[in-house]
Amino acid sequence: MNNGGMLSQEEIDALLGNDNESGRGQPEDIGENMIDHFTEIEKDVLGEIGNISFGSAATALSTILNQKVEITTPTVDLVSKSHLEQEFTVPYVSILVEYTEGFQGSNVLIVKTSDASVIAHLMMGGDGLNPSNVIGEMELSAVQEAMNQMMGSSATSMSTIFDRKIDISPPAIELMDVKEDVGTENLPADEMMFKVSFRLKIGNLVDSSIMQIIPIHFAKTLVDLLLNKSDKVSPVTFETPSGSFTQQAQDMKEKGPDRGKLEKKQAVPDETAKHSKASHSNVQAVEFSDFNDQPVLQGKSQNIELLMDIPLQVNVELGSTKKTVKEVLELSPGAIIELDKLAGEPVDILINQKNVAKGEVVVIDENFGVRITEILNQHDRLCKL
Repeated sequence: MNNGGMLSQEEIDALLGNDNESGRGQPEDIGENMIDHFTEIEKDVLGEIGNISFGSAATALSTILNQKVEITTPTVDLVSKSHLEQEFTVPYVSILVEYTEGFQGSNVLIVKTSDASVIAHLMMGGDGLNPSNVIGEMELSAVQEAMNQMMGSSATSMSTIFDRKIDISPPAIELMDVKEDVGTENLPADEMMFKVSFRLKIGNLVDSSIMQIIPIHFAKTLVDLLLNKSDKVSPVTFETPSGSFTQQAQDMKEKGPDRGKLEKKQAVPDETAKHSKASHSNVQAVEFSDFNDQPVLQGKSQNIELLMDIPLQVNVELGSTKKTVKEVLELSPGAIIELDKLAGEPVDILINQKNVAKGEVVVIDENFGVRITEILNQHDRLCKL
């Protein structure tokens, strides 16, 4: 937009998706090709896998950022490599995640650079309000660690879903600008790939999206493993926002690809089996010990003998004070630090950093010692220990 605010023909064509010179198809062509790769049911299964795994990833990210994190139910689309520039119009950060155990494959997480800056700022102890506009090595390392925690938690959830141990290698991260053809090495080499998009909210700081790029063959592997597993093992129910996930997977196999999208059902317990199991069980009322008449320290007194050989750290504190960083840096040999205790005042005797007695400093041969002048009673000492 350089001609006095007027759009050029190339910019108009880009907005309308009519870039005929490059031979790109219309966006509608991509939607039509979805049927060639996945049925609607398989597409929904892939979305549910992402929904469950990223649910736990959101919890992990919330913990390390100390912010409320929400990752909403995903949408699954098919994108072609020739349309990546239209899909990713601004610079992004790409994170390559490779699965090393459970199954072989990889996917790529894509986050906007501005969102990655907020994550990095929070990871480095900031408030996320004024993140750096430049993503350097330090910021990339912080985002990489956040994504490592997220995807580690996601792999744990997938282990439960697929009933097998799943592990990942440390994620590889780099800046990505599709328009400049920079940092696109992590993307799949296939012409067509799946894009699973999640809405990402981090407190009041980020309301954007995070995307997962999955090669078609790896996505098929995940869906086939899950559908085949539901036929071979007893169903285990995973509650999701769209209903009972295992029940959905069984319905997929029974109905086939021509019965439309997943019907949201809840697993119905077998009442006959429940009553049969109860009739053969020996049910007894639970009995609890009565603690009303026991003294507070009775348990400690009875078991204190078991702790007699445990070593404890004993320190004698002459006094203390507080200094600023500037004052500490200005210290030099011969400097005097004034403490908060008067001369001749008893020193504190600490056991495991707990104050249990007071005393006076003495000299024993050539060593310092301390003579106890005041001590807490046994009850108070036990409480402190």
